[in-house]
Amino acid sequence: MTSSLLEGCSRRQVLQLLAGSAACACCGSVHANKLAYDLAATEIASGTWAVHGSTEHFTLENGGNIVNVAFIEVPDGVVVVDTGPSRRYGEALLQLIEKTVPGKPVLRVYNTHHHPDHFLGNQVFKENIVAAPQQIIDNILSEGDGFADNMYRLVGDWMRGTASIAPTVALQDSTEEVGGRKFSLFYLSGHTSSDLVIRDDETGVVFSGDLAFYNRAPTTPHADINIWQESLQSIAVLDRELILPGHGLQDNTGESLEQTSDYLNWLHTSMQDATGLGLTMNEAMELPLPARFRSLDVVETEYKRSVVHMYLALEDELMPLLEPK
Repeated sequence: MTSSLLEGCSRRQVLQLLAGSAACACCGSVHANKLAYDLAATEIASGTWAVHGSTEHFTLENGGNIVNVAFIEVPDGVVVVDTGPSRRYGEALLQLIEKTVPGKPVLRVYNTHHHPDHFLGNQVFKENIVAAPQQIIDNILSEGDGFADNMYRLVGDWMRGTASIAPTVALQDSTEEVGGRKFSLFYLSGHTSSDLVIRDDETGVVFSGDLAFYNRAPTTPHADINIWQESLQSIAVLDRELILPGHGLQDNTGESLEQTSDYLNWLHTSMQDATGLGLTMNEAMELPLPARFRSLDVVETEYKRSVVHMYLALEDELMPLLEPK
């Protein structure tokens, strides 16, 4: 930090700034600049833009911007897939949409599931256009406030003004026409208890949400691995041109599905083997990663988190307590 940034600040204000406090009024513009999402739109198909996030964990530096969202120009407006991790992100996304597709209103917003990086920008959009299956709505209503609170702890002031807002439109049909464009909707699960997959029938782009990760280790806090594998198989047989996974670059070949399936299969089998051998949770965390997964972003941390998520349940399943005779 240069001395010029501290000119005019009292000793107390300097200490606040060095401690990362937003209360340093004399340096407010510096703080505001730090908290600006630098969103960029990448056209991945005709009239279809991805906004790629980092493949890291949530940090104070990235403000929770670790997710892929997307928007599609349709004849009468714009369709949005997921809204990001905060109100500030949602505002930046809306500005990017207005810049990229000027003069067209947002007609529909889809939430693919209830994890915080995918829906906490909802409040920026009109309530009556935000849609998801009823189970996702219920999940956000029951867990959304807790997710928002946790995001405040993880990324701090990036979350200012953010509230958990659930979709108001409950989806149940297999197709929906929005603004002159037909979308197919697939009601799957496995990453969570409800995962919505959307296909733009005009371009063949499939928006998989977090059922597919690409060159980034999957997250598993609400996972049912067996059902997740079934959902990956369902996506694999769809008529499609490319996949936009929830995390990682767009995928023209289906490799994201194969990679995610391979990792989940190894993870589940390894946890079962470790449990069967009587390893403790800490010992299971130290098992070596196969070479083919070591290049996945954040894989070591996500693997350890998955052990925490999965191990106790597997112990209960494979080694049930014996009832005293």
